[in-house]
Amino acid sequence: MRGFALLLIVLLAACGPNAGKDTPKPPAKTELVAHETELLRITLTPEADKRLGIVVHDVGSVDAHATRLTNGEIVAAPPPGGVPVSAATDLSLLADRQAAAEAEIARSAAQAALAERTLRRAEALVAAQAGSTRSADEARAALAVANANLQVAQRQRVLLGRSPGALSGTKTLWAKASVYAGDLGQIVPSAPALVAPLGKPEAQVSARPVAAPPSADPNAATVDLYFALPADATPFRIGQRVSVALPVTQSQSRLRVPTSAIVYDIHGGTWVYVRTAPHSYQRRRVAVQSVTGDHALLARGLTPGLAVVSAGAAELFGVEFGAK
Repeated sequence: MRGFALLLIVLLAACGPNAGKDTPKPPAKTELVAHETELLRITLTPEADKRLGIVVHDVGSVDAHATRLTNGEIVAAPPPGGVPVSAATDLSLLADRQAAAEAEIARSAAQAALAERTLRRAEALVAAQAGSTRSADEARAALAVANANLQVAQRQRVLLGRSPGALSGTKTLWAKASVYAGDLGQIVPSAPALVAPLGKPEAQVSARPVAAPPSADPNAATVDLYFALPADATPFRIGQRVSVALPVTQSQSRLRVPTSAIVYDIHGGTWVYVRTAPHSYQRRRVAVQSVTGDHALLARGLTPGLAVVSAGAAELFGVEFGAK
């Protein structure tokens, strides 16, 4: 009897007023696209498109200024003979190596002082005709070796740069720009670059090129260029991501998009959302050459005739990564 009552309740619930109704249609649909860390194609309902306030602009072509925009990082300028220190440096390992180098300097200095005293005694014995010339020569050679070891230890310490505790107080900063190796031949090496915080192109400052130990990233096929920031520039911090406008040998026609269409990922990469169909959008990587006012010039990534999202790109970014 109890089982029959339970079955009757289930049948009544199935025949309720909501039975047979379709589930609500989701406002956004995402589809997996190959490459670039599993891009998604976003398809919005007309209502969701209107609610997000999506606005698109056609990609236009203009004569570009003679600059190439790339991502950069603020690093600590090295002492003479040293190497720059960036936020990617393992500071704990650096501190250990600095302490070991300083201990080696102290040990080498003590050995040099002992060798010098031994040489003075040997020379005094030779002068008093109580010692051999060979002993004096051996003491002189031991002093030369000790001084050479001391110089090597001192140079090794210089290569390690400032201590991590002193980096926060340094006022001499450089901007490190990572340039694609294929574009390196187009950069004017002796011309200054324009460095600006991300999202603040109006705060850009002129930085002069400086010579630094060569560095590159073979995995990304980039070469690092360094530029010294002026002492009176807007305060920058070590590790801060910046945009660097590098001068190039000649200007050429470039595509132009609104700056509001550009979104940045956690690595400083630049992207735009392209409308592929009505209410359908897909993220694409672009290389920004320069930013002027409300528009950005692209070095690569798009083709003429496309439409990019100029309003609502950040919302689409959230929809895409919220779906992953």
